[in-house]
Amino acid sequence: MTFEIIFVLLALVGMVAALVSDVMRPGMVLFSVVVLFLCAGILSPREMLEGFSNRGMITVALLFLVSEGVRQSGALGKIIKKLLPEGKTTIAKAQVRMLPPIAFISAFLNNTPVVVIFAPIIKRWAKSVNIPATKFLIPLSYVTILGGICTLIGTSTNLVIHGMILEAGYPGFTMFELGRVGIFIAIVGMIYLFAFSKHLLPADRPDNNVPDEEIEQGETLHRVEAVLGSRFPGINQTLANFNFQRHYGAEVKEIRTRSGQRIVDNINDVVLREGDTLIVMADDSFIPTWGESTVFVLLANDEDNEPQPQQKWKRWVALTLLVLMIVGATIGELPMLKEAFPNIKLDMFFFVCVTTIVMAWTKIFPPRKYTKYISWDILITIACAFAISKAMENSGLADVIAKYIIGLSSNYGPYVLLAILFIITNFFTEIITNNAAAALAFPLALAVSKQLGVDPTPFFVVICMAASASFSSPIGYQTNLIVQGIGNYKFMDFVRVGLPLNIISFLISIFLIPLIWPF
Repeated sequence: MTFEIIFVLLALVGMVAALVSDVMRPGMVLFSVVVLFLCAGILSPREMLEGFSNRGMITVALLFLVSEGVRQSGALGKIIKKLLPEGKTTIAKAQVRMLPPIAFISAFLNNTPVVVIFAPIIKRWAKSVNIPATKFLIPLSYVTILGGICTLIGTSTNLVIHGMILEAGYPGFTMFELGRVGIFIAIVGMIYLFAFSKHLLPADRPDNNVPDEEIEQGETLHRVEAVLGSRFPGINQTLANFNFQRHYGAEVKEIRTRSGQRIVDNINDVVLREGDTLIVMADDSFIPTWGESTVFVLLANDEDNEPQPQQKWKRWVALTLLVLMIVGATIGELPMLKEAFPNIKLDMFFFVCVTTIVMAWTKIFPPRKYTKYISWDILITIACAFAISKAMENSGLADVIAKYIIGLSSNYGPYVLLAILFIITNFFTEIITNNAAAALAFPLALAVSKQLGVDPTPFFVVICMAASASFSSPIGYQTNLIVQGIGNYKFMDFVRVGLPLNIISFLISIFLIPLIWPF
């Protein structure tokens, strides 16, 4: 092997180790690796920066603003309250009523705000009807993932792969093309959840119901669940070093770690990680003050804290713009419209740009604060993913691994290679980020298809399915982390319910993808 291959391989091993150990944010880890490739001459400055101007990456950035506009309009809160059954009901009936519409919504909106809005409402509703909230919160996260794989914009990973396909010189995906296999995974996945989740999920694990406290001035302190975001300044510090009460005016009573531990004693010695849930005692000003801050992914108590629009018309404008964006991106690819507007490419990028600007000027989201609603770490991760894929191609590492994989399955044909690629991608998406997993898998898919002389599209589609199918670990997907804390789940709860979903996704993908996109 050449120096370049060995260098890239060692750098990628180090990258995976750094992502698993959570020493830095994923974006900085990937950017560090890209700089190493630049210094070694494996990437040119132009190749390093190409990802930052990619349409897929910019589309993801703008979709954050569109999702925030819908969230701030109050439309999501109204929708979920309409879906929740009133009065006495059963777990099965409630799941059947709420989960399919949530999957549909998440096909067109970023998953995180959907879960952030819905999870506290569902938890309060479950308490009011005396049904364990634990029977609904993991399914909530899972159906947002299942819905996301059905459209081009349902998850950032689909847009990342789409952007890489365009960079490689192949036609990308249309709006609903991935739904040709994604809809079957979503339907079978939801049927599985309806049939088995109520048996596999734990009964309600009651919170440590710390009673409200009265302080000397007569003000009442309330119990609040706070899920730590990536911008929380105390990440990788202990409470002994980071004085939470001095920073936020609230006292930490309990920590629920992202590994599922519930810590009440010696909490000052616990190292805080992104995705940990802190149970704090805070006054009435805590949620209004920090509810819009990016240091917390979610703040929840027993009250309704969903955003309310200043004018009701904003709710309808936000939903109308969303529908027009989806319809426009769908019909914009039709040949008749391409002929009618030869100088304008009416794709998702075009319509998401227009929708974002209209939302800003109509103040559906506060235009002066637009930068705070974008997850910059995800964007940097995506941009660096393009460069890492290019480095794997430039060095020859992708070809070497592809030859090795082909050699292992030389007697079985591309179907086995498709299965191997799904397993590799899905394994990485469970232990590192889904976009980093896509960065590692895409050049392998391209190299395998070229060496076999077959159409690469089936391999591209299988990466999209595998990179999003993060069900058996709370770490691989942010929505899993959010519901883990608010639902008081353990790590094994995700393995017990999620592993069969991984298998379902695998089997349907390997069977259907070659039928729909032949080799």
